[in-house]
Amino acid sequence: MLDRVKEIYQEIEQFEVQTKDQLELFRLRFVAKKGAVAELFEKLKTVPQEDRRAVGQELNSLKDFAQQRFTDYKALVEENSGGHAGPVPDLTLPVVPNQTGALHPLSIVRQQIITIFGRIGFSVSDGPEIETDWYNFGALNFPDNHPARDMQDTFFVQTNPDVLLRTHTSNVQVRLMERQKPPLRAIMPGRVYRNEAISARAHCLFHQVEGLYVDRNVGFRDLKDTLYHFVKEMFGKDTKIRFRPSFFPFTEPSAEIDISCLICKGAGCNVCKQTGWVEIAGSGMVDPNVLSNCGIDPKEFTGFAFGMGIERIAMLKYEIRDLRLFTENDVRFLRQFEGA
Repeated sequence: MLDRVKEIYQEIEQFEVQTKDQLELFRLRFVAKKGAVAELFEKLKTVPQEDRRAVGQELNSLKDFAQQRFTDYKALVEENSGGHAGPVPDLTLPVVPNQTGALHPLSIVRQQIITIFGRIGFSVSDGPEIETDWYNFGALNFPDNHPARDMQDTFFVQTNPDVLLRTHTSNVQVRLMERQKPPLRAIMPGRVYRNEAISARAHCLFHQVEGLYVDRNVGFRDLKDTLYHFVKEMFGKDTKIRFRPSFFPFTEPSAEIDISCLICKGAGCNVCKQTGWVEIAGSGMVDPNVLSNCGIDPKEFTGFAFGMGIERIAMLKYEIRDLRLFTENDVRFLRQFEGA
């Protein structure tokens, strides 16, 4: 056994390593789990008991010697190859162009909305998606028996009926009016949740952006001018817009805003329900009760509010007929927005 140890010592000393291939041969021959040193350790159990300690010490010394030589040779090979143990890259090869992804269409439209309103002085506010009944309904003048409170429309937390997934971003308006004194001018983009059947026109999860302006002497004319400006900037100067009287618990008077359908150009389609017009937003003057609930004197201040679905805006802008495409992550769909 000791004679074999001396032979392997000599083989290691005589083994020359200059390249990566030679380094790998050295590793396989001496350092690997099935190398010469490992084989001697396997035969150690055949050595007589009285000699096993001395032979074991010699084997440990041989193992350390082989490992040290391997480490030294590896450093030498890396130094000779410019710091790379592998093959030197060919610097004459053509550069591979960067493959950049595309923004999601909802992200594109969301940023465009923020930019348009930002130019006329609207800041961006945010708030929680898990909300209490007060901020989502009570402070906004919803009566206790309002249909929107029903489980058919709202996702309530089962363990606490006072907690829910917000159904609109109006909760951010309430929080903003509570913590900040007028004048207030902000938009509130974010995700909202409603218990609705998923179809080409509706989803249980979607995105809204709401706006609020509260100051002295704010009138309905200010609301109309603001939304006219937005529609022309987002969809083009030739887009037609109309206001229809409506009702919302948190605004009085209230109006819904329609624009001429950009998909069918007024001819009628599934998005505009064959009418040639598409509703894009609800709006109105902030109800005095809402201002009072938020600690603002309605005799001194007035304001307007509006809300619109980002998916609806994106569908019209990019002529998309099915809202479900926004959440299916179909790469063929998303790649159409590269460079947008």
